[in-house]
Amino acid sequence: METTTIPNPHSPSFEEIRAILRDVAESQKDTERLIKEMQEDRKETDRLIKEMQEDRKETERLMKETDKQMKETDRLMKETDKRQKKTDKQIGGLHNRFGELAEHLVKPGIHKRFNELGYHFDASSPGGYVIRGENDKIKAEIDLLLENAQTIMLVEVKTTVKMKHIEEHVKRLEILRDYRRNRNDLRQVEGAIAGAIFGVEEKKATIEAGFYVIVQSGDTMMIEVPDGFVPGKW
Repeated sequence: METTTIPNPHSPSFEEIRAILRDVAESQKDTERLIKEMQEDRKETDRLIKEMQEDRKETERLMKETDKQMKETDRLMKETDKRQKKTDKQIGGLHNRFGELAEHLVKPGIHKRFNELGYHFDASSPGGYVIRGENDKIKAEIDLLLENAQTIMLVEVKTTVKMKHIEEHVKRLEILRDYRRNRNDLRQVEGAIAGAIFGVEEKKATIEAGFYVIVQSGDTMMIEVPDGFVPGKW
């Protein structure tokens, strides 16, 4: 008896099987591509993590270095403050020494120095001179006042002469002039500034203002009179 095989209408054909195999192959390629991309992404992630770790180490190093620099800056500031206090103390001592110098050298010897210039002052106020206004208020204080029948000389004594001292001395002479004029004293008023430290610009400004420049010279004081100098008269 013969057996007859009836074809299954649902069985895939050879072409369909080939198509399915091609799809599987393509899917496998896509999977391999995705796996490769994931591996590359992982490598990139690892690289970024490594960079972040290196950046963190560099940040920590910079923070340590900054902390070290801040400590060094703090040390230098303390050292500077210490030196400034020492300098202030030295300057204070210089003020005291020049105060003594003004007392023992400028005032006793100044008559002789001005006599050499032809003034011949015969009176002085070595202890200072004060001009008072209404209600006994002090209008001006003068370190040293010299006078004769024709001239009144106002000498200001400073450790370090500054520009503002020149301007202040001009006002001081104007106050004395007006004060004496109100008392019918018509004598000429002139000025001088004595200083232990006299800068070039300050000395030039003093001379241009018409004041004599008195400087320290060893253990004494000398009056510098440049060629062509004409003292100002108030």
